Amino acid sequence: MQWENLTAGEFKKAMENTGVCIIAMGVLEKHGDHLPLGTDFLNGHKLACLAAEKEPAVVWPPFYFGQIYEARCFPGTITLKPALLLELLQGVFDEIGRNGFRKIIVASAHGGNNHLLPFLAQCSLWEEKPYSLYVPPVNCLTADRQKKWDAICETKEHGHACECETSVSLANHPHLVKMDRVPKQPAKALHRLQELRQTFTGTHWYSDYPEHYAGDARPATAAKGRRLRDLLVDSLAEYIAAVKKDRVVPALEREFFRRVSAVGKRKALH
Repeated sequence: MQWENLTAGEFKKAMENTGVCIIAMGVLEKHGDHLPLGTDFLNGHKLACLAAEKEPAVVWPPFYFGQIYEARCFPGTITLKPALLLELLQGVFDEIGRNGFRKIIVASAHGGNNHLLPFLAQCSLWEEKPYSLYVPPVNCLTADRQKKWDAICETKEHGHACECETSVSLANHPHLVKMDRVPKQPAKALHRLQELRQTFTGTHWYSDYPEHYAGDARPATAAKGRRLRDLLVDSLAEYIAAVKKDRVVPALEREFFRRVSAVGKRKALH
Protein backbone atom coordinates (compact mmCIF):
# COMPACT_ATOMS: atom_id res chain seq x y z
CA MET A 1 0.00 0.00 0.00
CA GLN A 2 1.44 3.32 -1.07
CA TRP A 3 0.98 6.13 1.46
CA GLU A 4 0.31 8.76 -1.20
CA ASN A 5 -2.37 6.71 -2.98
CA LEU A 6 -4.55 6.05 0.07
CA THR A 7 -7.47 8.18 1.22
CA ALA A 8 -7.38 9.34 4.84
CA GLY A 9 -9.81 6.61 5.84
CA GLU A 10 -7.93 3.93 3.92
CA PHE A 11 -4.69 5.12 5.47
CA LYS A 12 -6.01 4.84 9.02
CA LYS A 13 -7.19 1.31 8.37
CA ALA A 14 -3.89 0.33 6.73
CA MET A 15 -1.91 1.73 9.66
CA GLU A 16 -4.04 -0.15 12.18
CA ASN A 17 -3.92 -3.41 10.23
CA THR A 18 -0.20 -3.46 9.45
CA GLY A 19 1.54 -1.32 12.07
CA VAL A 20 4.58 -1.09 9.80
CA CYS A 21 5.78 1.66 7.46
CA ILE A 22 8.67 1.19 5.03
CA ILE A 23 10.79 4.04 3.74
CA ALA A 24 13.18 3.12 0.92
CA MET A 25 15.99 5.67 1.05
CA GLY A 26 17.47 6.50 -2.32
CA VAL A 27 19.23 9.55 -3.76
CA LEU A 28 19.62 11.52 -6.98
CA GLU A 29 23.00 10.82 -8.56
CA LYS A 30 24.81 9.83 -11.73
CA HIS A 31 24.48 6.17 -12.74
CA GLY A 32 26.96 5.75 -15.55
CA ASP A 33 25.78 7.20 -18.85
CA HIS A 34 22.82 4.88 -19.34
CA LEU A 35 20.67 4.97 -16.18
CA PRO A 36 18.56 7.86 -14.81
CA LEU A 37 19.59 10.00 -11.88
CA GLY A 38 16.70 8.61 -9.88
CA THR A 39 17.70 4.96 -10.32
CA ASP A 40 18.09 4.27 -6.60
CA PHE A 41 14.85 5.76 -5.35
CA LEU A 42 12.90 4.46 -8.34
CA ASN A 43 14.10 0.90 -7.82
CA GLY A 44 13.96 1.10 -4.03
CA HIS A 45 10.38 2.31 -3.99
CA LYS A 46 9.30 -0.29 -6.55
CA LEU A 47 10.88 -3.12 -4.55
CA ALA A 48 9.26 -1.89 -1.34
CA CYS A 49 5.84 -1.70 -2.99
CA LEU A 50 6.14 -5.22 -4.40
CA ALA A 51 7.28 -6.57 -1.02
CA ALA A 52 4.37 -4.80 0.70
CA GLU A 53 2.00 -6.57 -1.67
CA LYS A 54 3.34 -9.91 -0.41
CA GLU A 55 3.49 -8.89 3.25
CA PRO A 56 1.11 -5.94 3.83
CA ALA A 57 2.73 -2.71 4.97
CA VAL A 58 2.47 0.97 4.11
CA VAL A 59 5.20 2.33 1.85
CA TRP A 60 6.38 5.92 2.26
CA PRO A 61 6.33 8.01 -0.96
CA PRO A 62 9.44 7.94 -3.19
CA PHE A 63 12.28 9.43 -1.14
CA TYR A 64 15.52 10.78 -2.56
CA PHE A 65 17.37 12.58 0.23
CA GLY A 66 20.33 10.63 1.58
CA GLN A 67 24.11 10.51 1.80
CA ILE A 68 25.59 11.14 -1.64
CA TYR A 69 28.36 13.65 -1.04
CA GLU A 70 30.80 11.55 -3.08
CA ALA A 71 28.83 12.38 -6.25
CA ARG A 72 28.68 16.17 -5.85
CA CYS A 73 31.15 16.52 -8.72
CA PHE A 74 28.57 15.21 -11.21
CA PRO A 75 25.61 17.10 -12.75
CA GLY A 76 22.19 16.32 -11.34
CA THR A 77 23.28 15.18 -7.89
CA ILE A 78 21.26 16.62 -4.99
CA THR A 79 22.79 16.84 -1.52
CA LEU A 80 21.78 18.51 1.73
CA LYS A 81 23.98 19.92 4.47
CA PRO A 82 24.70 17.02 6.86
CA ALA A 83 22.94 18.63 9.84
CA LEU A 84 19.91 19.48 7.69
CA LEU A 85 19.77 15.91 6.34
CA LEU A 86 19.70 14.48 9.86
CA GLU A 87 17.00 16.94 10.92
CA LEU A 88 14.94 16.11 7.85
CA LEU A 89 15.16 12.36 8.41
CA GLN A 90 14.30 12.69 12.08
CA GLY A 91 11.32 14.84 11.15
CA VAL A 92 10.12 12.26 8.63
CA PHE A 93 10.38 9.45 11.18
CA ASP A 94 8.56 11.52 13.77
CA GLU A 95 5.73 12.24 11.34
CA ILE A 96 5.41 8.56 10.50
CA GLY A 97 5.23 7.88 14.23
CA ARG A 98 2.73 10.70 14.81
CA ASN A 99 0.48 9.01 12.28
CA GLY A 100 0.35 5.91 14.43
CA PHE A 101 3.10 3.60 13.21
CA ARG A 102 5.13 1.96 15.96
CA LYS A 103 7.54 0.20 13.64
CA ILE A 104 9.47 1.87 10.81
CA ILE A 105 11.66 -0.07 8.38
CA VAL A 106 14.38 2.13 6.90
CA ALA A 107 15.71 0.24 3.88
CA SER A 108 18.74 1.39 1.95
CA ALA A 109 18.18 1.79 -1.78
CA HIS A 110 21.63 3.30 -2.27
CA GLY A 111 25.07 2.04 -1.25
CA GLY A 112 26.12 5.42 0.12
CA ASN A 113 23.41 5.18 2.79
CA ASN A 114 24.92 2.04 4.28
CA HIS A 115 26.88 4.03 6.88
CA LEU A 116 24.13 6.59 7.46
CA LEU A 117 21.29 4.22 8.33
CA PRO A 118 23.03 2.36 11.18
CA PHE A 119 23.96 5.77 12.60
CA LEU A 120 20.29 6.80 12.48
CA ALA A 121 19.42 3.62 14.35
CA GLN A 122 21.99 4.50 17.01
CA CYS A 123 20.59 8.03 17.21
CA SER A 124 17.25 6.57 18.24
CA LEU A 125 18.84 6.01 21.68
CA TRP A 126 19.23 9.77 22.17
CA GLU A 127 15.54 10.39 22.84
CA GLU A 128 12.71 7.98 23.55
CA LYS A 129 10.18 7.78 20.74
CA PRO A 130 6.82 6.02 20.40
CA TYR A 131 8.23 4.00 17.50
CA SER A 132 11.17 1.71 16.75
CA LEU A 133 13.51 1.91 13.76
CA TYR A 134 14.53 -1.24 11.93
CA VAL A 135 17.39 -1.20 9.40
CA PRO A 136 17.61 -4.35 7.24
CA PRO A 137 21.07 -5.75 6.49
CA VAL A 138 22.82 -4.36 3.41
CA ASN A 139 22.65 -7.79 1.81
CA CYS A 140 19.35 -9.27 2.93
CA LEU A 141 19.65 -12.34 0.70
CA THR A 142 19.84 -15.75 2.30
CA ALA A 143 22.73 -18.00 1.30
CA ASP A 144 20.43 -19.90 -1.06
CA ARG A 145 19.15 -16.71 -2.69
CA GLN A 146 22.69 -15.38 -3.00
CA LYS A 147 23.68 -18.50 -4.95
CA LYS A 148 20.73 -17.96 -7.26
CA TRP A 149 21.71 -14.29 -7.66
CA ASP A 150 25.29 -15.19 -8.55
CA ALA A 151 24.09 -17.79 -11.04
CA ILE A 152 21.96 -15.21 -12.85
CA CYS A 153 24.78 -12.68 -13.26
CA GLU A 154 27.48 -13.15 -15.88
CA THR A 155 29.89 -10.58 -14.45
CA LYS A 156 31.81 -10.60 -11.18
CA GLU A 157 32.42 -6.92 -10.38
CA HIS A 158 29.33 -5.01 -9.31
CA GLY A 159 28.47 -1.88 -7.41
CA HIS A 160 26.93 0.89 -9.47
CA ALA A 161 25.02 0.97 -12.78
CA CYS A 162 26.39 -2.54 -13.26
CA GLU A 163 24.83 -5.68 -14.76
CA CYS A 164 22.51 -6.35 -11.84
CA GLU A 165 21.39 -2.77 -11.20
CA THR A 166 20.86 -2.18 -14.89
CA SER A 167 18.93 -5.44 -15.21
CA VAL A 168 16.62 -4.53 -12.32
CA SER A 169 16.12 -1.10 -13.88
CA LEU A 170 15.20 -2.73 -17.20
CA ALA A 171 12.60 -4.78 -15.35
CA ASN A 172 11.21 -1.81 -13.41
CA HIS A 173 11.36 1.11 -15.85
CA PRO A 174 12.76 0.05 -19.25
CA HIS A 175 11.78 3.34 -20.88
CA LEU A 176 14.39 5.15 -18.76
CA VAL A 177 17.32 2.84 -19.56
CA LYS A 178 19.54 3.72 -22.52
CA MET A 179 21.47 0.55 -23.31
CA ASP A 180 23.05 2.17 -26.37
CA ARG A 181 24.95 4.45 -23.97
CA VAL A 182 26.50 1.70 -21.87
CA PRO A 183 30.29 2.18 -21.91
CA LYS A 184 32.22 -0.11 -24.23
CA GLN A 185 34.58 -1.12 -21.43
CA PRO A 186 33.77 -2.27 -17.88
CA ALA A 187 34.67 -0.02 -14.96
CA LYS A 188 37.08 -1.80 -12.64
CA ALA A 189 38.19 -0.52 -9.24
CA LEU A 190 41.31 1.64 -9.50
CA HIS A 191 42.45 0.94 -5.91
CA ARG A 192 44.01 4.38 -5.57
CA LEU A 193 43.92 4.11 -1.77
CA GLN A 194 45.50 0.68 -1.57
CA GLU A 195 48.55 2.06 0.24
CA LEU A 196 46.25 3.01 3.13
CA ARG A 197 44.98 -0.41 4.02
CA GLN A 198 41.85 -0.67 6.14
CA THR A 199 41.32 3.07 5.96
CA PHE A 200 38.04 4.80 5.17
CA THR A 201 37.93 8.36 3.84
CA GLY A 202 35.31 10.53 2.18
CA THR A 203 36.95 9.80 -1.18
CA HIS A 204 36.85 6.04 -0.64
CA TRP A 205 34.31 5.36 -3.40
CA TYR A 206 35.63 8.08 -5.70
CA SER A 207 39.13 6.65 -5.44
CA ASP A 208 37.94 3.42 -7.06
CA TYR A 209 35.26 4.65 -9.46
CA PRO A 210 35.86 8.30 -10.48
CA GLU A 211 33.27 8.12 -13.28
CA HIS A 212 30.54 6.77 -10.97
CA TYR A 213 30.26 3.51 -12.85
CA ALA A 214 31.28 0.17 -11.37
CA GLY A 215 31.15 -3.12 -13.21
CA ASP A 216 29.88 -4.00 -16.67
CA ALA A 217 26.28 -3.35 -17.71
CA ARG A 218 26.56 -4.80 -21.20
CA PRO A 219 25.09 -8.24 -20.29
CA ALA A 220 22.08 -6.69 -18.51
CA THR A 221 18.59 -7.81 -19.57
CA ALA A 222 15.06 -7.29 -18.31
CA ALA A 223 14.64 -11.05 -17.92
CA LYS A 224 17.59 -11.16 -15.53
CA GLY A 225 16.19 -8.13 -13.77
CA ARG A 226 12.86 -9.78 -13.08
CA ARG A 227 14.59 -12.81 -11.55
CA LEU A 228 16.89 -10.63 -9.44
CA ARG A 229 13.97 -8.47 -8.38
CA ASP A 230 12.01 -11.49 -7.21
CA LEU A 231 14.89 -12.50 -4.93
CA LEU A 232 15.04 -9.01 -3.40
CA VAL A 233 11.26 -8.73 -3.01
CA ASP A 234 10.92 -12.11 -1.33
CA SER A 235 13.73 -11.25 1.09
CA LEU A 236 12.21 -7.88 2.00
CA ALA A 237 8.75 -9.41 2.44
CA GLU A 238 10.20 -11.93 4.90
CA TYR A 239 11.90 -9.10 6.76
CA ILE A 240 8.61 -7.18 7.04
CA ALA A 241 6.97 -10.27 8.50
CA ALA A 242 9.77 -10.64 11.04
CA VAL A 243 9.47 -6.99 12.10
CA LYS A 244 5.72 -7.36 12.56
CA LYS A 245 6.26 -10.27 14.95
CA ASP A 246 9.10 -8.63 16.87
CA ARG A 247 8.48 -7.76 20.51
CA VAL A 248 12.11 -7.68 21.63
CA VAL A 249 13.26 -4.34 20.20
CA PRO A 250 10.42 -2.26 21.73
CA ALA A 251 10.92 -4.03 25.08
CA LEU A 252 14.66 -3.40 25.05
CA GLU A 253 14.09 0.26 24.24
CA ARG A 254 11.69 0.65 27.16
CA GLU A 255 14.21 -1.02 29.46
CA PHE A 256 17.04 1.14 28.13
CA PHE A 257 15.23 4.44 28.65
CA ARG A 258 14.08 3.44 32.14
CA ARG A 259 17.74 3.02 33.00
CA VAL A 260 18.61 6.31 31.31
CA SER A 261 16.07 8.16 33.44
CA ALA A 262 17.46 6.51 36.58
CA VAL A 263 21.04 7.68 36.02
CA GLY A 264 22.07 10.24 38.62
CA LYS A 265 19.02 9.79 40.81
CA ARG A 266 19.68 9.20 44.51
CA LYS A 267 17.66 6.93 46.68
CA ALA A 268 15.33 8.83 48.98
CA LEU A 269 16.69 9.25 52.52
CA HIS A 270 14.54 7.87 55.32
